[in-house]
Amino acid sequence: MEAIVLAGGKGTRLGKKTQDIPKPMLPIGGRPFLARLMDYWIGQGVRHFVLAVGYRHSVVHDYFGDRYESASLEYSFETALLGTGGGLLLAQEKLKSQDAFLVLNGDTFFEVALQDMRRYHQAKQAIATLALATVTDAARYEKIEIAADGRILAFMPRGIGKSAAQINGGVYLLNRGWHIGLGHSAGEPASLEQELFPALLKSGRPVYGFAAGARFLDIGTPEDFKKAAEFFNSGKQ
Repeated sequence: MEAIVLAGGKGTRLGKKTQDIPKPMLPIGGRPFLARLMDYWIGQGVRHFVLAVGYRHSVVHDYFGDRYESASLEYSFETALLGTGGGLLLAQEKLKSQDAFLVLNGDTFFEVALQDMRRYHQAKQAIATLALATVTDAARYEKIEIAADGRILAFMPRGIGKSAAQINGGVYLLNRGWHIGLGHSAGEPASLEQELFPALLKSGRPVYGFAAGARFLDIGTPEDFKKAAEFFNSGKQ
């Protein structure tokens, strides 16, 4: 299994913490968050990562090189900010196989059982499957509207209510060719969440949500970053 990690953003909400280091490389318990992320997914069977990097990319490359544990690493370098969608389209050109591949947000940790997600993806004959996390306060997240059979119907705007909800957890299984016909090319800025996924829904192709029921951590804000050490200690990561 191959995985693309979207790790090219600046992480401006974390202020001075990311002045000299990209957000996924912030240390938690003495180890970069990105190392902890890859540890988990290597344990799930990922053997090749493409790291989509931009801001302070040399920090990532210098630390990991071309191999980490049992996985090979390649880098997709963004010379300008491309957003999550643009970064993904550029990075997927470095994938080695034509099989479905994982996409992982570089600032979230979601303990999805990969084999279960793959079986679900195949059973639904989906072109894209998004792992859904359940949070108690979904105000700053993108809520997902799904049908009874798990098909995604809509992506709801952020900031609607503080109730518990299923959200986009930042773990995706995509078939090769998922992006064809969506009107975006590699190297062009685009948002995965606000442009490409909504366009995929509009195309009528099968996009499903997988309710993972797993632990979820987002390090994108100072408040949530403070919770990271306890999260990993409690999970023995």
